[in-house]
Amino acid sequence: SLNTMEIEATLSYSMSSHGDEDQDPEKGQPSHSSCTDTDATCLEIITVTVGATVPTGFELTAAEEVKEKIGVDARVSKDRGRIYFPITTDKLFQVHLLRSVDNLFVVVEEYDHYQFKQSKEEALMDFQQLASKLPWTNALEVWKLNGTLKKKKGHRKGGNGSKMKPNIEAHHATEADTEQQELTEAVDASEGQTKAESTPGLEDCEQTSEELASGAKPIKFRVTCNRAGDKHSFSSNEAARDFGGAVQEFFQWKADMTKFDIEVLLNIHNEEVVIGIALTEESLHRRNISHFGPTTLRSTLCYGMLRLCKPQASDIILDPMCGTGAIPLEGAIEFNSSFYIAGDNNDMAVNRTVNNICHIQKRRADKGSAPCLPIDTVRWDLCSLPMRTSSVDIIITDMPFGKRMGSRKKNWDLYPSCLREMARVCRPGTGKAVLLTQDKKCFAKAISRMGGLWRKLHTVWVNVGGLHAGVYLLKRTGAVFGQTPEDVHESRGALNEQANEKEDKELS
Repeated sequence: SLNTMEIEATLSYSMSSHGDEDQDPEKGQPSHSSCTDTDATCLEIITVTVGATVPTGFELTAAEEVKEKIGVDARVSKDRGRIYFPITTDKLFQVHLLRSVDNLFVVVEEYDHYQFKQSKEEALMDFQQLASKLPWTNALEVWKLNGTLKKKKGHRKGGNGSKMKPNIEAHHATEADTEQQELTEAVDASEGQTKAESTPGLEDCEQTSEELASGAKPIKFRVTCNRAGDKHSFSSNEAARDFGGAVQEFFQWKADMTKFDIEVLLNIHNEEVVIGIALTEESLHRRNISHFGPTTLRSTLCYGMLRLCKPQASDIILDPMCGTGAIPLEGAIEFNSSFYIAGDNNDMAVNRTVNNICHIQKRRADKGSAPCLPIDTVRWDLCSLPMRTSSVDIIITDMPFGKRMGSRKKNWDLYPSCLREMARVCRPGTGKAVLLTQDKKCFAKAISRMGGLWRKLHTVWVNVGGLHAGVYLLKRTGAVFGQTPEDVHESRGALNEQANEKEDKELS
């Protein structure tokens, strides 16, 4: 009953076998036995809408990738950080190969202008009545197919396993790597087979239906509510509680907070309501990193930054503050016709980058791919790079925010110095820089002082760990380094300082 349910923003529900699988889909309840020997639903191709969460600010970048790789138009949600696009089930595996998306879900139903009742009681009653009106059938079929594509690993198979929480971050990356490898295998297997005879995972799909029909391994659930907007009379907790209670009554499912197999999503943004079923157990941004640092950047955000600077074949791409190497690693994997140099002044950061590169290379070798990546790692001083002048095509880095790393006070000296050194090594006229920082005031001041060397082309505002940050696309001007007022003045100062040091040594 509802009285025994925990009132939390996230509620969990488990599926039990009370004969629902044999009910008629036309009556509003999904048929869970659609992959039996007498039914060929697993072979049928249906079209559904898939939603994806993406790094805030890079929605259009994600939509471009969907168009390039899947060939369909994606629309950006009113709620920032989400896109939606149609997909046929025969191409479902392709959505897991997208580099710009964090989490994926299949849409059950969406309402652009949901009319919420004024009073809390009436609004919550609407949620209770909504569950029985939703078209669950196709979404559940896609969820089952999604499980076969991922080889039913872990708790997905039969719903009997547990969703383990790894003790160390390396386990997260290993799990994501395994998933990516399995998806690739599914792609390879499906390319050389006919649709009628070799739909991927048909045996698994039939097996799952048999398990559902027998009730031996009931599938477990949870409902997660994400709400944004200040004109709602109810809280996220209350919406999740009442909608979840209605789902429980409709399907006769039980509650389970942690060992769920299906996650039902209730997304509310002002008047927009979207109900979906999650297709990812864990965010896809964990795909590359096994050794995390204090400010490791999400791989999906790295991909967005890389697309912004449009790497070309044979480009030399530099990350002078690489941290764990998230940006150059993503580039070396996805834009592998360029060469990447990752550097940092911190020994631990350099070691983490080397370990992450080795981790990826080992994974590639295990899969039978060429293990080598077009990337090298260096320990250096950011303000005195061991690089020739005008030798780099693109500079892309995550600059210290002055929060977890460095300080705001140090940034006032660091930013102008590093922008000047970046201008020295970057090719005049064609070179570009993509720089991420949350210290917007300091960065704006530093750029204004470097007007003769850098020109700001574009800014993408992003959310990084709850902080409002900017990704700045800069173009290197055609000015020769050493001939603009900014760097001439600095160069003379540096020469005077070196002369003073030489005199001190001679005197001593």
